[in-house]
Amino acid sequence: MTMEPSTYPDPDVRLARLAGAVGLSATWPPTEEFLDGLAERTGLHTHDLLLVADLPVPETAWLFDETAGASSSLVSRSLALPVSGRQLLRTRARCMTAPAGMLTPWKPRPHEQYPPGFGSLLVRMLALRNLNWSGTAKAMCLMSGVCKAASTIGAVGRGARPLDAEMLDGFAALFGVPFAVLAELTGVRPSVGSRELTPEVVDTAALIWEIRHLTWDQESQLTEYAEVLGRE
Repeated sequence: MTMEPSTYPDPDVRLARLAGAVGLSATWPPTEEFLDGLAERTGLHTHDLLLVADLPVPETAWLFDETAGASSSLVSRSLALPVSGRQLLRTRARCMTAPAGMLTPWKPRPHEQYPPGFGSLLVRMLALRNLNWSGTAKAMCLMSGVCKAASTIGAVGRGARPLDAEMLDGFAALFGVPFAVLAELTGVRPSVGSRELTPEVVDTAALIWEIRHLTWDQESQLTEYAEVLGRE
């Protein structure tokens, strides 16, 4: 089994790897136009790419209701919906805005202070989606079949557990991006069991991104709406 490389390359190399994966010519320092194009081609978001490049992420990106985050109920209901239902669910999510004053800046706890590495990069990208270790583990299991304990997610972030092909399958599902994109970034090679993402997984990954700045109450409302859609 191929493990995470022992060295963590400089940010310009990391961006160049992603650019190479999708046929773009890398530029450093990256321009806004380049990052937008890279985001469109890879399926990652510009804020993800700022983390890849060790560039500042806007403070507003870290405003969350930490009691929220994609719940197992919402994820499982989204996965079970037909394409029309998933579209309606995402449309509803995009129309929702958290009430003023309900979101607070995310402050990493001591156990969320990670050393440089691909594992910590991926876990911090999930933190941008308001997913903690537990939320990540639950959503990953539902979306990819890669079922690990929350402590395992933390160990990947700390570099105590190597990032292998199985774990990368799970991360690819949560981001809704092809395995090949993350493989080119990290240097982890696919396993025999690696597979393409299904439309419902890609749509659910997009939903996770869209609800990152909603409150617990708003997410509960979305879950109820998804349940209604599932009965139609």
